[in-house]
Amino acid sequence: MRTNIFDILFALSFTVLINTFGFGQDLPKSNEPIKSTERDSVVLVVDSLKTLPLAVKETDSIVSDTILPKKKDFLDGIVKYKATDYVSINQRQQKIYLYNEAEVKYQDMEIKSGIIVIDYSKDLVYAGRLKDSLGTYSQAPVFKQGENVVEPDSIIFNTKTKKALIFNSRTEQMDGYIDAKLTKKENDSVYFLKEGKFTTSESREDPEYYFRMRRAKVVPGKKVVVGLTNMYIYNVPTPIGLPFAYFPLTNKQTSGIIFPTFGQESQRGYGLQNGGYYFAISDYVDLAVLGDYWTNGSYGLRLESQYALRYRFNGNVGFRYENNISSERGFPDYSKSSIYNIRWTHSQDAKANPSSRFSASVNLGSSRYYQESVNQINQSNFLNNTLSSSVSYSKTYDTEPSINYSITATHSQNTQTQQINMTLPTFQGSISRIFPFEPSVGTKKGVLQNINFQYNVRAENRIQTTDSLFFKKEMFDDALMGVKHSIPISTNFKMFKYFSVSASTNFDENWTFNTVRPYYDEETDRVLYEDVRGFDSFRTYNFSTSVGTTIYGMFPFKKDAKIQAIRHVMRPAISYNINPAFDQYYDTFEVINAEGTTVEEYTRFQNSIFGSPNKNFSSSIGLSLANNFEMKVRPKDSTETEAKKIKLLDNLNFSTSYNLAGDSLQWSPVRVSGGTTILNNKMNINFGMVLDPYALDNNNRKIDRFNINNGGSLFRMTNANLNISYSLSNSTFSGDKDNDGLDGREEQESLQSGGRADDLFGKPQDFADQRLRDSDKDDEEKTPSELYNYQIPWSLRLAYAVNYSNNARENEISSNSLMFSGDVEISPRWTLGASSGYDFKNQGFTYTQLRFERDLLSWRMNFSWIPFSTRTSWSFFIGIKSNLLKDLKYDQRKRPDRQL
Repeated sequence: MRTNIFDILFALSFTVLINTFGFGQDLPKSNEPIKSTERDSVVLVVDSLKTLPLAVKETDSIVSDTILPKKKDFLDGIVKYKATDYVSINQRQQKIYLYNEAEVKYQDMEIKSGIIVIDYSKDLVYAGRLKDSLGTYSQAPVFKQGENVVEPDSIIFNTKTKKALIFNSRTEQMDGYIDAKLTKKENDSVYFLKEGKFTTSESREDPEYYFRMRRAKVVPGKKVVVGLTNMYIYNVPTPIGLPFAYFPLTNKQTSGIIFPTFGQESQRGYGLQNGGYYFAISDYVDLAVLGDYWTNGSYGLRLESQYALRYRFNGNVGFRYENNISSERGFPDYSKSSIYNIRWTHSQDAKANPSSRFSASVNLGSSRYYQESVNQINQSNFLNNTLSSSVSYSKTYDTEPSINYSITATHSQNTQTQQINMTLPTFQGSISRIFPFEPSVGTKKGVLQNINFQYNVRAENRIQTTDSLFFKKEMFDDALMGVKHSIPISTNFKMFKYFSVSASTNFDENWTFNTVRPYYDEETDRVLYEDVRGFDSFRTYNFSTSVGTTIYGMFPFKKDAKIQAIRHVMRPAISYNINPAFDQYYDTFEVINAEGTTVEEYTRFQNSIFGSPNKNFSSSIGLSLANNFEMKVRPKDSTETEAKKIKLLDNLNFSTSYNLAGDSLQWSPVRVSGGTTILNNKMNINFGMVLDPYALDNNNRKIDRFNINNGGSLFRMTNANLNISYSLSNSTFSGDKDNDGLDGREEQESLQSGGRADDLFGKPQDFADQRLRDSDKDDEEKTPSELYNYQIPWSLRLAYAVNYSNNARENEISSNSLMFSGDVEISPRWTLGASSGYDFKNQGFTYTQLRFERDLLSWRMNFSWIPFSTRTSWSFFIGIKSNLLKDLKYDQRKRPDRQL
């Protein structure tokens, strides 16, 4: 608990009044005798020294002395006091004693001490410890006011001058602790310390480190100014010191300088990184401005801001720009590039507005940013090669029927091809389902009552550009715009009690502002198309129906068998779809050249944003079968009556279709997919395959002949895949939740960069970000066991993926790899970790990261090493966890080698 020294000393000024008025009399002058007082049927007649009984009755009232003139009451509340041994008054010494577990309470103030002495001749109050016959001290003073607590060895307080001396005081200010052998209170807001210690260590008796302050001035809640000071590590002095120092103390955010990190690189020379200024704009928003500078002329700028409004929203926004120069001008490896990155996350509290919601997740910038940035190593983004963003707003109107709409802007960027796809924006609106024949009471039954329709609209402005044209007016030249209106009508009903039938039709109207017009280019001897800007539209419709049912199968075993039954659930379904041909939207274009006249068919809507109308009539039947397998086993515990259910296969699905309107290749390939979880839901298995019934000719082209009639098997497997993931740890065998290797912030960074929610790609590192945020993990003190701890915490995560391809008789394993990551805590505060993988096809290790972390109580230390690949690098960091002294650190790293 934080303690304000002013509150402690100010409260002690009440001690004289509390104890004196507790006896129902004013504090006498130095030469006045003490009058007798009657209180709670206990008579005190003091000549020289009288002692109260050991058990003094607590009082809740004050009886005024009838001899002295009646004065106005100074105390506003009830005073309670007690002492285990005695309460004594010595007239000759003019002192009042409270001995052994002395306690005084007044309103929200409370003081406890082994002994409390009031010297009213000198206007002094003493509170101190008790000393037994062996010389051991006990019952140190404890003062409490509200939530503030202080525990010094002893206190001397002058009631007139309001000054005080505190011996061996211990207080908490912000995230730090101040201990001093001697503290002098000068006035209400200034205190002077002699031989003090300042630390953020939780161990007050044996801190890992502290700053020794020969002399210091403390203004509680504002600042600490010290003279000569230097750091001690486990009571060993170090040369880390200053002739004077200033420590700000405040419960609020304050603006201040962020000290840079010193570095050196072979390509950039010497430099300062991540130095700048922090602006505490308000309680709701802040801003950090950071910069880099290198001796070869490279520089960088970063703006980071966080904002929050309780119960409404929170988020953060960042802009990063780097102008990187490698080598020196005139050398063959000289290069210069500018990269940037924009990040923004915004989330709205669910209770802020139930009918509307705004969210944002933006990550865009230069395609080479994550490969060339000096300030971060983001394995997820480097390996994923994708940047994505989304900003959306949605609103729902609670009407009947309900109306809702959303406006969304999206961005997708491939960092390898530098291709960028954006929608600025996408508007979607809909009216909920309307049942025109719904009964006024009761449930809907039959075909007619279940007929429903709704209205949907989607408008979109789609942009496709490249990295070089981003944020330039040319990026809008090839933008596509369109609006799609859709009215689906559907119904469902039961047939023959066990069959569920559904039927639907859909009407679409497409508005487009981009059409094409063909022309013949004589130079290339080709038909080209020119864009035509203007409004145009086309309409389409389709029909579909489906019938499905559910079949339950049970295979029982003997009653005394461990496996009692296997349950098989099948969900077969058959569907029929009709898509008419809309050839009225197709035209012909004649091409006349030296070879003669040719006619080409085209539609002016072929570049429509929502696709072109269907040219060929389609009538197809779809077949599907979904399966689920479960097993019931006898419980191990004989007291349990219910059998335990175990999933054998969560799903096993088959699907295909037959085109009634086709002339050839009427059957589509059979698609098989399945998945299950085993080993107490620790292992996930997913698989899939594509089975083609048609054969290939000698040129590996599909022909209209079944494979079995061509001398082959019933189906030809063209593709197959298998994915297995498994996570386990020491907690797996105790029933606790496994750790995925990433904390909350690291997982958010990895997912926003298109990576995984675990550390199979390694842990992302942002060297600028760690300067601005709190430590990632809560540092909970672990109570060491007195016995030998035979358990070593560890975790292991595995992911295996294999893909098979045989489309054109290549019959090969296209990819086959195993990724793994793990951590082991070799001691309560020492963790080793690794992330890597092995490519069985190319016979080599994949991207590898080795790391170790050491929790040094008040300090933290970590090391990360990428031993091979084009991203070979390492980083080392050691520093104090507390935000108050975060600038006290050592940070060193080696950047990946530059690839020419």
